[in-house]
Amino acid sequence: MQLQAIDWVFVISFFAVSLAVGLIVARRAGRSISEYFLSSRNMPWVLLGVSMVATTFSTDTPNLVTDIVRNNGVAGNWLWWAFLLTGMLTVFVYANLWRRSGVVTDVEFYELRYSGRMAAFLRGFRGLYLGVFFNIVIMASVNLAAIKIGGVLLGLTPVQTLVVAAIVVVTYSTLGGLRGVLITDLIQFVIAMIGAIVAAIVAVQRPEVGGLGGLLSNEALRGKLSILPDFSNTALLMTVFIVPLAVQWWSVWYPGSEPGGGGYVAQRMLAARGENDAIKATFLFQAAHYALRPWPWIIVALSSIIVFPNLESLRAAFPNADPSFVRHDMAYPAMLTFLPAGLLGLVVTSLIAAYTSTISTHLNWGSSYVVNDFYKRFIKPDAGEREHVLVGRIATVVLMVVACILSLFMSNALQVFNIMLQIGAGTGLLFILRWFWWRINPWSEITAMVVSFLVAVYFTFIHGPIGGGELTDWQQLLIGIAITTVAWVGVTFVTAPSDHKTLRSFYKLVRPSGRGWNAVLRRAAADGERIEVSGMRGVLPLGILCMVLGCFAIYGALFAAGSFIYGNIVPAIILTVVTAGAVAGLAWAWPKLRESQRG
Repeated sequence: MQLQAIDWVFVISFFAVSLAVGLIVARRAGRSISEYFLSSRNMPWVLLGVSMVATTFSTDTPNLVTDIVRNNGVAGNWLWWAFLLTGMLTVFVYANLWRRSGVVTDVEFYELRYSGRMAAFLRGFRGLYLGVFFNIVIMASVNLAAIKIGGVLLGLTPVQTLVVAAIVVVTYSTLGGLRGVLITDLIQFVIAMIGAIVAAIVAVQRPEVGGLGGLLSNEALRGKLSILPDFSNTALLMTVFIVPLAVQWWSVWYPGSEPGGGGYVAQRMLAARGENDAIKATFLFQAAHYALRPWPWIIVALSSIIVFPNLESLRAAFPNADPSFVRHDMAYPAMLTFLPAGLLGLVVTSLIAAYTSTISTHLNWGSSYVVNDFYKRFIKPDAGEREHVLVGRIATVVLMVVACILSLFMSNALQVFNIMLQIGAGTGLLFILRWFWWRINPWSEITAMVVSFLVAVYFTFIHGPIGGGELTDWQQLLIGIAITTVAWVGVTFVTAPSDHKTLRSFYKLVRPSGRGWNAVLRRAAADGERIEVSGMRGVLPLGILCMVLGCFAIYGALFAAGSFIYGNIVPAIILTVVTAGAVAGLAWAWPKLRESQRG
């Protein structure tokens, strides 16, 4: 396949605009680390919310969805749809707490919440663990998708794809900082959505598919179309539905869906103009992420089952592709090869936009940890702002180079997704409770991090896919959650809490609600220090009510859209009414929550 002149116009224009944005904001970005990593904390909620969506609208995401649908049907998407519960909890319970904290990165939180040398160690180690190790794994998985798309659509080798992609994204990310990332994310999201919709329209018009009616009636899709899994298939039911909804969403740390907020989502909330903007930005992210984007990807994935029914058909269609990269997630870029000139350039540009938005965010986010939580905190605290920005730019380049190298050793998107879930298994509850229970301390966090990682290594290399074990993914996940949770809870009770001065300072700054801080308040009263709490009563129940209403609204919109696509009009109308009712309830409860939070 070769791009025509009109296709290259789209691609080159996008590169030019992205680089121009980086150059325009470069001088401003270099003033300070607050500007480079947080855009001076004055960003509007729409720009921040769209940026979060654009970041998760990665090149590997449609590949992942295609992998899931081809293996487990539409219902398999509950693996990630379940994380909406986490997202809504972040919106209505944690967004304002993060914004009040005033930290530069979410790992700076550790020295705000905990005390002593272990708090400092945890901040530095966690900064490198997430910002370097974990972040590189995530970027490598995104690079893997770019490799497959570059090979299928452009005929590029993996190295050629990575060199071109890295040069462009590193250039504007290094120059523009977070402000440059946010502005380009807005452009990239619009392009990516248009490309996804165009790809879906072209996919269903393939002669083998026969339009939307032909797609939905095709025998090859029997058992693949249902939004809910087959309840008679216990293994699938546990894997994609029961475990994600009952356990996974609150117990597992996953990038972009961290229980209690965190990562680049926290970075966006911290860059907001105020608490209300942080909340609205995060809500926009959840609505667009779960209700707006999935169906174009799902339609392409379903169409691919008809056109490329198995891996052999994919290998036959692309005989020059590296066999190690031919997995089910390759079916998405394979479907794009049928696009005509012009549309092909638009969709290729949309995929490049999706790639660059994700990578640029992870580069800026990861380098913020390297600078703020390692270099500035431990190596050279007295360095000037411009030196810190320079270190951030160097870190950006190094992170990208290492991620490119690692991506050459990966095979498919779902494999990476499952490994990351296992690494974060059992840590989620801690991240939820540390805001509301004074007893959690640095040893709790260290234990959770170390134990979950060791369990993931065991299941991956000894008793898992590589080691030849027989346990399923959901069984491994539950065991990992149980072991890690028992370990960190036990350590919490046998180790000393942070000192009361730090706990009181944190409480007065962040003002969390609930009874988990009563012991600290009683100790403060005994010492003659009265801390006012009356204005915070009732915040947590209202936040949880808004969370539930938000979930009903977004799930209702997601499944109403699916029902309309399937031609199931009565369920679609019922789901639309449910969505409208949830939105009305949210319109009533949200202002009351904001009033309580201000108190």
